[in-house]
Amino acid sequence: MLKDITIGQFFPGNSIIHRLDSRFKIIMDIAYVVMLFVTSNFLGLAAAGLFMIMIYILSGVGLGLVLKSLRPILPLVAITCILNLFFIKGDGEPLVNLWDFITIYPKGVATSIFMAVRIMFLIIGMSLLTYTTSPIALTDAIERLLSPLKKLRFPVHELAMMMTIALRFIPTLIEETDKIMSAQKARGANLDTGGLVKKAKALIPVLIPLFVSAFKRANELALAMECRCYRGGEGRTRMKQLKSGARDYTALAVMVLMFAGLIMLNIYIPYLGIPYMIP
Repeated sequence: MLKDITIGQFFPGNSIIHRLDSRFKIIMDIAYVVMLFVTSNFLGLAAAGLFMIMIYILSGVGLGLVLKSLRPILPLVAITCILNLFFIKGDGEPLVNLWDFITIYPKGVATSIFMAVRIMFLIIGMSLLTYTTSPIALTDAIERLLSPLKKLRFPVHELAMMMTIALRFIPTLIEETDKIMSAQKARGANLDTGGLVKKAKALIPVLIPLFVSAFKRANELALAMECRCYRGGEGRTRMKQLKSGARDYTALAVMVLMFAGLIMLNIYIPYLGIPYMIP
């Protein structure tokens, strides 16, 4: 399952999505997240999902790979569904009523499905940013977008560097965890069976070498940066300058139109007679 996690990985390509200015991609990704939370009905959520699927098709990143990466978050989705299912009350007769203690209303079922789909679309949308943007371009984009904060003496370059390093090392730590777990299983460790407490205790031999390896990698990275005379962002130049073009503004205009369409859909959806509006 650990090998299925693709968050933080970059897949090189030459698609129109890969060639977009990374600053615009960050802005549009944030707009997509806001879009998911603005929509309050299934029709708007379906429109946002189809919009992201079209972007994935244009990017050339396989949807099968993305769907496989959703497997690790399924427990979180399941917990969210259960909580909404039993704690969301609605009008009318309940669908299930056991001893007046467990009651499930149609609104609870609709809310559970809505929240589960929203979380999955959220992960898929946020993952596209790292799939199609190299770590260097991502660092430059974050630094350029936050550059006005430099006047307040905010360490913009250092923040961008830390965020990019964190994203870059997610796949490395996942790979390291998989190797440690395989080594422990080869020595007879039982990591997959037993109760929750037993599984938690079995993870201790995995976490200790993982932390040791993480600190070792961090120390090696710090030494490498010092050997290359890294002194922060003051006076640094860039080999590749970020330049925006017509395709970037066109993509931003499409995102604005999509955002406006969802807002209008939220306003006029009651007149379409579609039930289960999620407040």
